Amino acid sequence: MKIRYFFIILLSLITLASFYSFKTADNSAGPRSIYPSYNTSPKAPDSTGMKSNAVQLAAKIKLGWNIGNTFEAPGGETGWGSPVITEGYIKAVKQQGFNAIRLPCAWNLTHLANKSEARIDPKWLNRVKEVIGYCVKNDMYVLLNIHWDAGWLENNCTALKKDSVNAKQKALWEQIATCMRDFDEHLMFASANEPNVENADQMEVLNSYHQTFINAVRSTGGRNSYRVLVVQGPSTDVDKTSKLMNRLPIDKIYGRMMVEVHYYSPYQFCLMNGDANWGKMFYYWGKALHSAIEPERNATWAEENYVKKSFGKMKASFFDKGIPIVVGEYGAYRRNEGEHAPKELALHNDAVDYWLTYITKQAKANGMLPFFWDTGGALDRQNYTVRDQRTINAIVAGGK
Repeated sequence: MKIRYFFIILLSLITLASFYSFKTADNSAGPRSIYPSYNTSPKAPDSTGMKSNAVQLAAKIKLGWNIGNTFEAPGGETGWGSPVITEGYIKAVKQQGFNAIRLPCAWNLTHLANKSEARIDPKWLNRVKEVIGYCVKNDMYVLLNIHWDAGWLENNCTALKKDSVNAKQKALWEQIATCMRDFDEHLMFASANEPNVENADQMEVLNSYHQTFINAVRSTGGRNSYRVLVVQGPSTDVDKTSKLMNRLPIDKIYGRMMVEVHYYSPYQFCLMNGDANWGKMFYYWGKALHSAIEPERNATWAEENYVKKSFGKMKASFFDKGIPIVVGEYGAYRRNEGEHAPKELALHNDAVDYWLTYITKQAKANGMLPFFWDTGGALDRQNYTVRDQRTINAIVAGGK
């Protein structure tokens, strides 16, 4: 009898020990335990200066401008050759007719003071905050993101990486949101840049990253309790977003979310810098702007009707449901020198102008906020002079 009771007690102790070990492992293995919590000073919600919902805020944004290849560059602000961004440059952008800035920004790449803890260098946080301050001081709206950043999120929308990526997403956004918390509604946050997503399973993982972003920002409180937040569609592709992004993350405050896509179509006209075995560069875009001399360089897809159809899908899927759309990047650029100079250069330049005006106009007509991608080619960052007046004129014309 005593032996029987001994075994019963022993079995109970083993069961309790196993349960305790399981709970401990469960609590320690979750993504939120990989890094320390950085939400160390949450504030009570503060709606001061945060009256606009997403639709109302979108109505205040006319045209957007990217400070590209700068704060997302390895090595920091000047890592890819950009000069230090000044308030004078921000004023110059505004003088050209733009009232919003997208600030692509790296954090994980070269700006962690402690990698094992995902702790951001406070000097970097304060420098980014300073540039945001230039914008807000000049009544410019700002969209701050975590950009490519060596692809830690964008290249890992997979079940295998889900926990570790969510852990870093939480840690970084708690720090960014806390540092920038006191800015009013002029500042918006964007979860990511161009997350690589091709199917519904990957979209579910991306949704978890967006959910972590929203939860982290809101948890810091203050004005972040009401801040407009922007989540990216799959690959920020218009067609994929219309097809795969059939639900949005849950936000405890209603109507404070936007969706982001990018637009560089057709790629052969906008960005391609050399012929490939699958196709050639396009120099001419628009039904009335095709070349008779170089017919092989005429666009064969993604012209006017394609744009109307694609942007119309976005409008029906999002804007018509009260969710504004940010075209976080777009642009077409001139091939006016070197080995890829068009034979009909004047026609090519007209086509670039037309693309910029047409895309800007169609975006605005479909509830989409266009942010032109510039790395210093259109507006000189050193002396603030215009380098490509035609490009700026074409964008401004489309925004009217």
